[in-house]
Amino acid sequence: MILNIVIIAAIILASVVQFSRSFLQSSLWRATVTPLASIIGSGFLVLAPILVYAYGSKAPLVMGALVLGAYLFGSAIRFNIAVRNAPVSFHDFISEKLEIGASWALAFAFMISVTYYLNLFGAFGLSLTPFDSAANAKLLSSVSFVIILAVGYTRGFSVLEKMEYAAVTFKLAIIAGLLLGLSYYCYAKAVNSTLVLHPPQLTGWAAITLAFGLIITVQGFETSRYLDDEYDAAFRIRSMRLAQLVAAAIYTIYITLFAFSFEHEEFQLTETAIIDVMGIVAPILPWILVAGALAAQFSAAIADTSGSGGLIAELTKGRISPRNGYVILVILGLILTWSADVFQIISYASRALALYYTLQAAIAARMAFLLPGQSWRGCLFSLLVVFGILIVGLGDAVEV
Repeated sequence: MILNIVIIAAIILASVVQFSRSFLQSSLWRATVTPLASIIGSGFLVLAPILVYAYGSKAPLVMGALVLGAYLFGSAIRFNIAVRNAPVSFHDFISEKLEIGASWALAFAFMISVTYYLNLFGAFGLSLTPFDSAANAKLLSSVSFVIILAVGYTRGFSVLEKMEYAAVTFKLAIIAGLLLGLSYYCYAKAVNSTLVLHPPQLTGWAAITLAFGLIITVQGFETSRYLDDEYDAAFRIRSMRLAQLVAAAIYTIYITLFAFSFEHEEFQLTETAIIDVMGIVAPILPWILVAGALAAQFSAAIADTSGSGGLIAELTKGRISPRNGYVILVILGLILTWSADVFQIISYASRALALYYTLQAAIAARMAFLLPGQSWRGCLFSLLVVFGILIVGLGDAVEV
C-alpha cells in the first residue's frame, strides 16, 4: 500500500513539474519533448520483456547497442540539418533525389508505425478486461483505424493534436513512477541476495538479426528534422541530442532493473507482458500503465497519420490529398492488423524506419565528401549506410 502511494505521488509530482510555468515556457523543453516522447514511446511498453527473454542478463548491453546505433543515425540527421541550414548552402542533385526517396520511406514507415501503435492500443485496451483475446484486440484496433479515418477525413486532426502535450506529459510521469517502483523492487532483491541472472535464449546470428528488428523501439529522434517552422537549426540539433541522451539513460536504467529483477517464468512473451510483470512490483502499476499506454498509442497514431498524409500530399504535389493519404494508410493498416502479429509489425516498421535512416546517412555521406575537411565524417556515415542496409535486409521478428 505504501509503495502504491509513493508511486502515485511520484507521478503527480512529475506531472506538476512538467506543467509548471518554467517547463511550459522553456523553448528547449518544448523542442526536446517532441523527439523524447517519440523515442520513449511504444517501445518502452514491449522492449524489456523481449530483450530479457532473448538476451538474459546481457539485455542491458544489447540496449546500449540499440541506443548507440540510434545516436549514430541521429548524428547523420543532425549533420544534414546543419549543412542544409548553413549560411552558404549548395544544391546537389544526388542529395536532393535521396531526400525525396527518404521522404517516401518515412511516409511508408509512418503507415506501418500507426499499425504498430493501434495494435498495441487494442492489446492494452482489453488486457485487464474479460474480453482480452487476440481477435478482440484486433477488432478494437480496427475500430480505432476507422475512428481516426473518420475524424481525419471529415474534420482534420487539429482538435486531437491539442491533446498531445497532455498525453506526453502523462506518459513521462508514468515512466517516472514505474522506474521508482522498479528501483525499489530491484533494491529489495539486492538486499536479499536474490537478483536474477538469466542465460541468453538467443546467441550468434539469430541474436544479431533480432536486434536489427528492434530499431523502431528507439526511433523518433528524426522528428526534430521537421520542426524547422518552430526552431532554428542549432536549436533543433541541440534538442535532438539532448532527447537521445535522456532517452538512452532512461532505457538503460529500465532494462538493467528489469533484467536483474524477474525470472523468465514470471512473464510470458506477449505484447502486454509488462502489465503482468509490473503487477508483481505494485498492484497499482498495471492500471496506470494501461491508461498511459492508451493515451500514448492513440496520440502517436494521430501524429504519424497526420505526418504520413502530409508527406504524401507534398511528395505528389497535391495529386493525392492528405485525406486520401489517410485512406491509403488505413487500408494498409487493416491488412497488416489481420495478417500479422504485433512482433511481426514491429519488425516491418523497424525495416521501414531503417530504410529512412539509411537514406539520411547516404545524404550525410554525400555532403560530407563534398565539403572540405569532412571526409572522416563521410567515412563514418558510409559505414552507417552499410549498417542500415543490413538492418533493412536482415531485421527479424520475435518468435513466440
